[in-house]
Amino acid sequence: MKALPWIRAIGETARAGLSVERTAIHPLIALRGAVGVGIVVGLTLWAGSPELAVSSAFGAFSSGVATFQRSWRPRPVLALSAAAGLALSTFVGFLAAGQPPAFVLLLGVWAFMAGMAWGVGPTAGVVAASTVAVMLVTVTLPTTLLGALVHAALIAAGGCVQAALIVLFPVRRWGERRDALADALAGVADYARRLRHDPSAPFDPEPLMKARSAAAVTPRQARRRPRQLGGYRGLAERFRPVLASLADPYLGAPMVGRERERVRELLSAAATVLDATARAIRRGERVRIPEDALEVLQVPETGPVLNGPARKAGMRLIALTEDAVDAAEEPVEITRSIPLVPRATWHMPVRSDSAEDADVYADPEAEEERRGVRRPRHLNQPSLAALVPLALRIFRRELRWSSPVCRHAVRVGAVVALGYLIGKSLPPEHGYWVPLTAVMVLRPDFSRTYERGVARLVGTLFGVAVAGTVTALVHPSPALSAALAVVSIGLMYLLMRTGYAITSACIGAYVVFLLGVAGSTWSQTVLERIWLTAVGGALAMLSYAVFPAWQTPLLRDRLADWLSATVSYTVAVLECFADPRRAAPGPAGTPAPEHPDRKVRDALLDTRAARLEWDETAARAGAEPVRHRGRLSRRSASDAQAALVTGGRVTMLLEAHLPERDAEPSAGAAEFAEALRETLPAADKAVRENEPPDWGPVHAAVSHWWELEADRPSPSVALRSADLMADALEDLAEAVAPR
Repeated sequence: MKALPWIRAIGETARAGLSVERTAIHPLIALRGAVGVGIVVGLTLWAGSPELAVSSAFGAFSSGVATFQRSWRPRPVLALSAAAGLALSTFVGFLAAGQPPAFVLLLGVWAFMAGMAWGVGPTAGVVAASTVAVMLVTVTLPTTLLGALVHAALIAAGGCVQAALIVLFPVRRWGERRDALADALAGVADYARRLRHDPSAPFDPEPLMKARSAAAVTPRQARRRPRQLGGYRGLAERFRPVLASLADPYLGAPMVGRERERVRELLSAAATVLDATARAIRRGERVRIPEDALEVLQVPETGPVLNGPARKAGMRLIALTEDAVDAAEEPVEITRSIPLVPRATWHMPVRSDSAEDADVYADPEAEEERRGVRRPRHLNQPSLAALVPLALRIFRRELRWSSPVCRHAVRVGAVVALGYLIGKSLPPEHGYWVPLTAVMVLRPDFSRTYERGVARLVGTLFGVAVAGTVTALVHPSPALSAALAVVSIGLMYLLMRTGYAITSACIGAYVVFLLGVAGSTWSQTVLERIWLTAVGGALAMLSYAVFPAWQTPLLRDRLADWLSATVSYTVAVLECFADPRRAAPGPAGTPAPEHPDRKVRDALLDTRAARLEWDETAARAGAEPVRHRGRLSRRSASDAQAALVTGGRVTMLLEAHLPERDAEPSAGAAEFAEALRETLPAADKAVRENEPPDWGPVHAAVSHWWELEADRPSPSVALRSADLMADALEDLAEAVAPR
């Protein structure tokens, strides 16, 4: 019976590894990468030797792979960084290659450091793994010390060629950043449409998080980036709480009646404006907004239809739409009636003159400037040199036995060293394929390791079978073999993000053709590649079974982190109600002590990061064939997640109704925030230790708040939100209670 979870888990990961993902394909970018490999291989084959061609090909190939990683750094920088690491790995490996014990030790240490690089990020981990692979391959080529320098220089030259091609032949400048921002706006537009029919529709914050990552640029990039990329991300963030607040029946308009119809009209019009803006950003053209949408996004001539909090949210939505047009900083086209209206002459047709609605039209930047708040012009992306101390801090933080990254690094180092010894003891000439396969398959988590292991084997079988058949029928010359290798790598670049099985098939064909350049016979290469790849993949998967780093035991920790972030977000919002003047400016010329919006924004980002960590851990834990003491069942995890999503949504709705500075402080909000702050440490500990958290003081604070507002004709938005938050926390306590 114990074997059943393993069989089931391996079957599920195998199916996932062999799946094909439908994704965008960029032929010109793939062609550019393949041309870079072709230039390097062709020149070294013409001016040097087949061995040099094989060596140089790895540099151009691996540097090209680095440029396809999901990173917001400039692609030339990625190519040059990968080339530098590959060249250093090659030269250091050659220095120790003459002493087998020293080389095995070096290989293990180098692989361990490559495994630790995953703490910095996936891109760093992939590039570091490629340096181990190139060390395994190039040291098999006989050479002298001078030859080692030549090999290292050729590998570095391959990266330089890839970087030069990116600079000389750019394809869709800023395209990925445009797509990220457009996806965020389109995601908010889709959210607005779903809210028309489901006021509690879920929202996926990942596009907004991706857009924020894409917005980080260097000072030089900030001076060169298109204007459209500098003004819309913040608007997308501001739209979301206003849309949700407008649609919510508890805090906004009732579910039936004229007010609800008006809400649906506003939501649909806002979605149209957001979609038009997203389309313009993606294509790099002017914003074209349908006139019908603009007619809806104004106060009706007969007067406002909405009342109370819903009216305030509606007015803010109208103001945000005007900000979206102003953010274009270019002419905006109103389709179907007005041919072209310059930005300076575009205004919302009707505005309310009531004091209740005056605040929604205030210029936030002018208000911040008046208060002395300085806003950064862009999110700063640190240089590679600035990342060195950060990487060292991450290394020290992860260098502990309980860290999944450290366990992965130990696993990689041991497997690569053992795989190298196994490969050396086997009769085939290319025994290094065993550790090479292992290092490329191993990942810090179970699911991706086993997915890649199965995909690597199946893809390699298909790739080498096709390449072997072509070689057997055509008997290509070294030049033709080099050309076929370049074609294979071009296909890999083109299809890299469709699935690892397809990538492995292209790599398998590439290796067969490339070794044909050096004179290896196809029959020997094909058979060796297949069974040595199988040995390396099996070694990688067996190592994870023997020395795992399971995600299942981390579920409660991730849930506690998310709980802490969500409650902190709620406290930050409530503090604005408790003391609206806490960020009031000091004497003339001095900045405000603390900007509440900035604190709320930081707390929101922490909440999103914690939720992302939970989602990733829960997804990986769901694929693992293990159980753990204190583990959350799938039902409990689902209920706990729903409770925290509700709590975050309630706080987000409350954020849409932040008070003005001259508003009356709320004693109930202050008491409720203090109760949350004091109860959180014990609740965090309880969730981690498989105990039900006690939210008694929080419920008592809500009850007292109701008493404070007993004389009011209707409870405030803050009180209703606090009541919902207390219910969500109680649902969480029931979900995580031991059963």
